[in-house]
Amino acid sequence: MSKSSSKVSKAKNRAKKNELNDILIPDMSSKVDELFVRWFSLPGTQQSLKESLRKIRKTSKEKEAKSKTSENSNHNNAGNYTMDDDDDESLTKKTTNQPILDKPLVSPRRSPRKRRVSIEFNISGRSDADSRSVVHKSSGVALDIPKFYFPRGKPTSNADELKSTLRNISNVFAESGKERLTRRELATVADACGLTAYWKAAIFKASVSGDDVSTVTKDEVITMWERVAKDNHDNTSKFISMLAKPGNCHLDFDDFLCLLLDIVECHPGLMFLREAPEFHTRYINTVVARIFYIVNRSWSGQITLTELRKSNFLQVLDLLTQENDINAITDYFSYEHFYVVYCKFWELDTDHDLVVDRLDLSRHANGALPMRLIDRLLCGAVTRWDSSDHRQGNMSYVDFVWFLISEEDKTTPTSIEYWFRCMDLDGDGFISMYEMEYFYEEQIRKLEQLEIEPLPFEDCVCQMLDMVKPALSDRISLRDLKQCKLAKIFFDTFFNIEKYLEHEQKDPFAPQKDGGDANEPSDWVRYAMEEYELLVAEEHANDQQMSLDMSYNDETDSLIKEEFAKYGMDSNSRGGSSDNDRGMVGSQNFVSASSLYGGGGGGAGDGGEHDSNRFTAVSNIA
Repeated sequence: MSKSSSKVSKAKNRAKKNELNDILIPDMSSKVDELFVRWFSLPGTQQSLKESLRKIRKTSKEKEAKSKTSENSNHNNAGNYTMDDDDDESLTKKTTNQPILDKPLVSPRRSPRKRRVSIEFNISGRSDADSRSVVHKSSGVALDIPKFYFPRGKPTSNADELKSTLRNISNVFAESGKERLTRRELATVADACGLTAYWKAAIFKASVSGDDVSTVTKDEVITMWERVAKDNHDNTSKFISMLAKPGNCHLDFDDFLCLLLDIVECHPGLMFLREAPEFHTRYINTVVARIFYIVNRSWSGQITLTELRKSNFLQVLDLLTQENDINAITDYFSYEHFYVVYCKFWELDTDHDLVVDRLDLSRHANGALPMRLIDRLLCGAVTRWDSSDHRQGNMSYVDFVWFLISEEDKTTPTSIEYWFRCMDLDGDGFISMYEMEYFYEEQIRKLEQLEIEPLPFEDCVCQMLDMVKPALSDRISLRDLKQCKLAKIFFDTFFNIEKYLEHEQKDPFAPQKDGGDANEPSDWVRYAMEEYELLVAEEHANDQQMSLDMSYNDETDSLIKEEFAKYGMDSNSRGGSSDNDRGMVGSQNFVSASSLYGGGGGGAGDGGEHDSNRFTAVSNIA
């Protein structure tokens, strides 16, 4: 009996160990692939591979020479010798027995579930044309595989296209009658190059040289275009080549400044902004931050050629020449969106030092954000822009642009990644139950302060797991959140108490929007539109009140006395009260009523004429 019970206990312990092993075994495939790529790119590895390849070729040539001499001596069939499978097999056996290097580098083992990243190195020293030539074993015929990868665009076979563009550039300078053109005058040059008008800033930046940085000559533009068009064969690669710093193949934050400054100065929809140069930098920073938010999918702070090609930025840039209303273009350049972002930032930044701290951010959305989230945002774990001092717990304006867009639209890939980084405390690529509970604890306290019974954490986790349907039952990955289409509800449950209550009050059986309609505005566009209308209405109300206060003067009292005298009323004794009493019409109220009802201030020159509008205004207030 004791033996059977001991066997049962051992079996249970073994089962528990197996369960722990299944849970605790990490997925090392991505790390192994990364180590393999590093090992493969080491100079020692490259040298080892070259030496091995050289020895294999040398052995192959020696074997081929021996076979030819043996064929000639035996008077066998003449002709070119082609290795068959047996020869190839024997060659492999012979070369494997020969030592290649004294101590070759050891390649780390990789997981069988992941395939290796294919990296192409030209270690043989041959040209690209030779590397595309492959000998078929059975027929011995060389097959030419055409090049199919063109990272800088597919070259055109028309050699006259470049000459025609250079000729058009020369004609533009000749028609202008000037030897040097300014940046604004390069719109015709951009058109001659087959580009839209707002490429002129990029053309100017790439062409300018020497001491005079305000104008460019014809020779400078032609030299620039020859250099750019030689290696770049599509607009995306040309754009990066023009704006990037020398030696860079990516765009940094400051590379867009000249382009945006030109748009501010030249676009007809931003004419009103030219009178307020102090806001030029704020608008430019907002637009560049939005460009990086949408285009820079790698979060590296550097926009690569592939990222720019996959985005719609150049198409939107070309659209600026067709649309005069800058607010009609909701991507990147909308002034209304900038106005909303900057006003929200200005409300939080009470000391107006262009950074918000922990206390400032806690006032956002009427204190709906938990403090644990705010601490996570300010610690530098999400974004790492140089302008933010995360050691002091401050958030810069550029960081705030990312925060506000992500807060109001949690359906985009960037926003999902943004909040996933906030919630993934240990950086293991998963949101565990501990991390969910860490943020939900503060939500429970907020609900109790509102006298709302909170949902127990166990029930909340069950709801979240049922909604997301993760691949692993006890943790949620970034892939799971992007696939479930309900990441907005998931993050609002842990990060925003007001939006969480809104989701709870909605009909659970109501059809969910899948976001498949391209004409449907995004959550951010809807939010910016509503907030802009509220801000403008508030601004108009403030301006109207200020104008009423400014229009008050001491002469108004005499006008009021004169009007009351016409109708036999005494303004000093009416109602037996002073000017401050509710029953008395004061001069300031009269001005307000006159402006509202269209009445004007009469004087001695009225000739005793009766003003019905003014009388109606006064009688209504009285």
